[in-house]
Amino acid sequence: MQHDERNLMQRATINDVAGLAGVSIKTVSRVVNRERNVRDATRAKVERAIAELNYHPNLSARNLASQRARLIALIYDDPASYENPSAGYVIRMQTGALSACRSADYRLVIYPCDIRRTTVSEELKAMLEHARPQGVVLAAPLSNMPRLVRAIVATETPMVRLSPGTQGGKQYSVATNDREISAEMTRYLASLGHRKIAFITGHPSHRAVANRYLGYLDGLKQGGLELARRLVENGDNSFGSGEAAANRLMKLEDPPTAIFAANDDMAAGVIRAAKLLGVDVPGQLSIAGCDDISLACQLCPTLTTIRQPLSSMAERAALVLIGNAQGESPLQGAEIVPDTIEVRESTGPVPG
Repeated sequence: MQHDERNLMQRATINDVAGLAGVSIKTVSRVVNRERNVRDATRAKVERAIAELNYHPNLSARNLASQRARLIALIYDDPASYENPSAGYVIRMQTGALSACRSADYRLVIYPCDIRRTTVSEELKAMLEHARPQGVVLAAPLSNMPRLVRAIVATETPMVRLSPGTQGGKQYSVATNDREISAEMTRYLASLGHRKIAFITGHPSHRAVANRYLGYLDGLKQGGLELARRLVENGDNSFGSGEAAANRLMKLEDPPTAIFAANDDMAAGVIRAAKLLGVDVPGQLSIAGCDDISLACQLCPTLTTIRQPLSSMAERAALVLIGNAQGESPLQGAEIVPDTIEVRESTGPVPG
């Protein structure tokens, strides 16, 4: 009987220790690895449980856990999985993250996810367990999808969430002031004399983009304007949805004199719709977007938009992860990288 009990104790796992000590598996791991950020009382409790269970950590597993590669993984929603793909935001994120990695002699792994696949969480976990990066930059809208966040947390890989849409949470986040700057854009249009300002919403899975609609509402109120529900159209962040929404808006009996789209792809669709309907921009209709993708300066007229510092945000996220790996910056809190408004040719005074 004693022999059987001794064999059971020798087979004790880290889960057994965590259960007996009443702490998380991660805390047990920190104690076993002699990390310093554990309270003395907690450390003593874990050590008593280890002694009682005669727990012996798997040395090969410990060695594997400590051997993370000098890699940062950038994980984002695969634009190729959409009918009308827009890869501009991906390129800007890659540029920023790559700049940070080069400055610290790290490598960047890019991993596009098709969030419509039911197996995406398992695929993500398998990739991280194989590549073992020092950290993950998780882009929107993945950054506000609990199942994907949980999948990364399960691998114990440090993570920074880009534009999660809401403040708080256990993971470090880097975001921008979407709501405030969208209110400012709406006030700018109102300052040009526009009173019928329409808005095209983005895809509902993008919480950060949803904040732009809230900013539009704030801007109307701050400009002394009432919300007209007929002037709000739904889009899905694609060029085609922007064109379709603009067609519906411009065919209203009392159409808007300004249209603010939640991203530049949809705003580009609005410009096309106006051209095909013979509506002069900005003489008869002002158009504004958000993101400042490269296309914004190539359109005719050039697009007034909100410059989202996506490259700077991704660079900052990667630098935070590299600093954390080197013991310089703990992954706690959040930071805001502010947007700016770029006024170009697509906006002008309200028609006489």
